[in-house]
Amino acid sequence: MTIFEKIVANELPCTKVLENDKFLAFEDINKKAPIHILVIPKKHYESFEDYPVSEMGELSAFIKEVTKKVGVNKTGYRLVTNVGEDGNQEVKHLHFHILGGKKLDF
Repeated sequence: MTIFEKIVANELPCTKVLENDKFLAFEDINKKAPIHILVIPKKHYESFEDYPVSEMGELSAFIKEVTKKVGVNKTGYRLVTNVGEDGNQEVKHLHFHILGGKKLDF
C-alpha cells in the first residue's frame, strides 16, 4: 500500500485542499514552491500510463477546481506528473503536482 493509499484511507493525515468522491488534493509536505498541491485519484493507478483516457476529463476538471481554489488559475502555475524510474516517480500512485505562488525559476 502506498503512502497516498494510506492518506485516502485516513490512515495518515494530510492538509486537504479539495476532495470529492474520485479525487483528493492536499498540500505537499516537501514544498518546492509557496503553493505545492498534490492531486491524486482515490483509486490506485501506478502512473499516468495506467490511467484511463476516458477519465482524464474529470481529472482535468478537478485540477482546474483546485487551481481556482488556491488562486493560481490567473497568475500561473506548473502542472507536473512523473512517470516511472527514468521520470523520477517516487510514489507509485498517479499524482500531479500543482506548483505556484511565485515566478518559478526551476
